[in-house]
Amino acid sequence: MKILGISGSASTKSSNFYLLQAITNLWKRQHDIEVIDGLEGLKMFSPKALEQGLPSSIKKIKNKVLEADLVLISTPEYSHNIPSCLKSLLEWCTASGEFYKKNVIPITFTPHQPRGKYAMKSLLMSLQSLQANLLFHLSLYKTEVEITHQNVILNNDIEAMFQEVMKSIEIDLK
Repeated sequence: MKILGISGSASTKSSNFYLLQAITNLWKRQHDIEVIDGLEGLKMFSPKALEQGLPSSIKKIKNKVLEADLVLISTPEYSHNIPSCLKSLLEWCTASGEFYKKNVIPITFTPHQPRGKYAMKSLLMSLQSLQANLLFHLSLYKTEVEITHQNVILNNDIEAMFQEVMKSIEIDLK
């Protein structure tokens, strides 16, 4: 299975990137996995920008989404919403349909409860409008994992949950 992780953060090397790395490390022996490190520098979507042609950075990500069997999106919450760069990426995919029926697991990863609640609502609304196949969604908090320099260490319960998720996905995709 080909899995794509998208860190919805505007920053490279964010905790969302490292969370995706930790999750996909659980699956990397059996699957082809790539994690996109932040969306910093992507051209913002606008109808005028679309008329000017598709930027190569957007085209690359859109192709990776098309090729993936499963997309994990992990996002922080900025001002009770998803970061503008993630919203922009989803808008670039609106008319072209890369997320149409795509298996997606949206994740919010924020410092503590209740943060992430509004970002998840926003992300779910966007993915539903794109008609993505939402397998489930999850809010994780930095208080639930161990964070070291450039590393997120999942606890046993979270690891077991993601192993079960992968088993059920593999069964569904057969």
